[in-house]
Amino acid sequence: MSVDAWVTLAVVVGVLALLVRGRVAPSLVLLGGAVAVLVLGVVTPQEAFSGFSNPAPVTVAALFVLAAAVEKTGALTPVMQRTLGDNGTYRRPLLRSLTPTMAASAFLNNTPVVAMLVMQVSAWAERRDIAPSKFLMPISFAAIMGGLLTVIGTSTTLVVSSQMTTFGLEQLGFFEIAQVGLPIALVGLAVLVVMAPVVLPDRRSARAEVEEEGRRFSFEMQVVPGGPLDGKSVEQARLRRLEGLFLASVDRGDTVIAPVRPETVLRGDNRLHFVGPASRVVDLQDTPGLRSTELAHVLDLEEPAVRYFEAVVGQRSPLVGKTLKDVGFRSAYQAAVLAIHRSGQLVANRLGTERIRLGDTLIIVSDPGFRDRWRDRPDFLLVAELDGSPPVATSRAWVPVTLLAAVVVLAATGLVPILDGALVAAAVLLAAKVLTVTEARRAIDFDVILVIASAFGLAAAMESSGLAEIIAGGLVEVAGALGPYGVLLGLVLATIVLTELITNNAAALLMLPIAVNAAAAGGVDPRGAAVAVAVAASASFLSPIGYQTNMMVYGPGGYQFTDYARLGWMLTLLVIVATVALVPVFWPAVG
Repeated sequence: MSVDAWVTLAVVVGVLALLVRGRVAPSLVLLGGAVAVLVLGVVTPQEAFSGFSNPAPVTVAALFVLAAAVEKTGALTPVMQRTLGDNGTYRRPLLRSLTPTMAASAFLNNTPVVAMLVMQVSAWAERRDIAPSKFLMPISFAAIMGGLLTVIGTSTTLVVSSQMTTFGLEQLGFFEIAQVGLPIALVGLAVLVVMAPVVLPDRRSARAEVEEEGRRFSFEMQVVPGGPLDGKSVEQARLRRLEGLFLASVDRGDTVIAPVRPETVLRGDNRLHFVGPASRVVDLQDTPGLRSTELAHVLDLEEPAVRYFEAVVGQRSPLVGKTLKDVGFRSAYQAAVLAIHRSGQLVANRLGTERIRLGDTLIIVSDPGFRDRWRDRPDFLLVAELDGSPPVATSRAWVPVTLLAAVVVLAATGLVPILDGALVAAAVLLAAKVLTVTEARRAIDFDVILVIASAFGLAAAMESSGLAEIIAGGLVEVAGALGPYGVLLGLVLATIVLTELITNNAAALLMLPIAVNAAAAGGVDPRGAAVAVAVAASASFLSPIGYQTNMMVYGPGGYQFTDYARLGWMLTLLVIVATVALVPVFWPAVG
């Protein structure tokens, strides 16, 4: 190995170690890796930052905007509402929900598709006394498999297609990956419908756990005129840090203040609405300056200024590793956390001092605008209103649907490149005011864009330093005894392991140079090897951290980490067998 190869190996190992630890944002880790190989002289500036001039990140950004317009206008809501229906108890509704999920995910970013279904399916299941855990994981898996049907189905396939030109290969056709993806999707659908009822346990969702603890109850107290609290702020009255209780709103008679700020001044006869377990009402009754109203008994909370939300903490959230007190949650988010749901159960410790972990589901009380403020921010992977309703299809729902259809048809026929079509569609959405500029900007997951662009630099270093060729040679030497099938098997297994440990886009871009070099030495068509990497990197079924839709349903489904492998190993085995068997058929090696 050359010095450059050793340097690149050290940087890649360091990057992988940091990604697996999950303490630093993946975008920063990969960007740091690209800068490192540049500074150490392995690649030129053009190679290090080639991803920023590549069309893939821009295309992905434009498709994020298009998906956001579909979600905002509720274009898919009528379809999704009809899928579950009222007939059948489990398998029939499951099949009806998984089929359109797959179809929608073939053309849209699957995150908004799954986000919309989490709320609808959970409410449907709970009304019928069925655990949402029986539905939500299969829906995430179906969305993943639907992404294997087109080149725009996942950002992973799109970036692999774009990087193929670096190795002298033509980009993938619009439906080319479906030659492997469609058999996986069809057989996978059957596996989900048949096996999910058998292997998935009944798990209590976050909302069910919290309801049992008294989430849906509030207490109303009144400020005594001329009493010790009259004229004091909420902070001075020490009503901000009540153990287990949250001051949700202050009713002055002519106006309702929610959320309540620390500087809000209390006045005599103000009615204070507290949220928390019924057992804590005694604490309020003993507070000097407060008295019970005629509504002092436990009431169903119907205050219009207060809403409950589930918020799933994702990998990019600034909350990870910090306590609610560290981030000043109430002031920063204008909301309060009533409970933390983790690995299928409520956290029993004091919430203010509990460090937030990746995948935690926070049960939050805030004003009705909380979801709109935070749903497109990196702080939360999913924000869903408890007992809320999905967006109703608006009169403008036809606009993003028509634009999406046009992009698909023009790209599939080769008349207009995907990049051009997606950018024009995004521009039309802004010009027609279907989305505002702010909404479009928030729709773009810039962390994903930066991951993609930065990973190109590391991939270039692996190729130019000869590291990819060396690793590929070792792979062929180990698996080459089994011929092309052995090489493909080694590539698929390595990619699956990598994508479960780090982000799927990074896994694909790091594995692609190895795959192309291994193909040349192992009797495999390089194009087929690239498809194998794209499929394997997108097929994450073994853990919640490998794919963001898996993480989105983790808390709402009440899952434990090991639940994913119960069902996921079957689909993972399907992906391995189908990819290794079908790639040589559709992309046979020449000579």
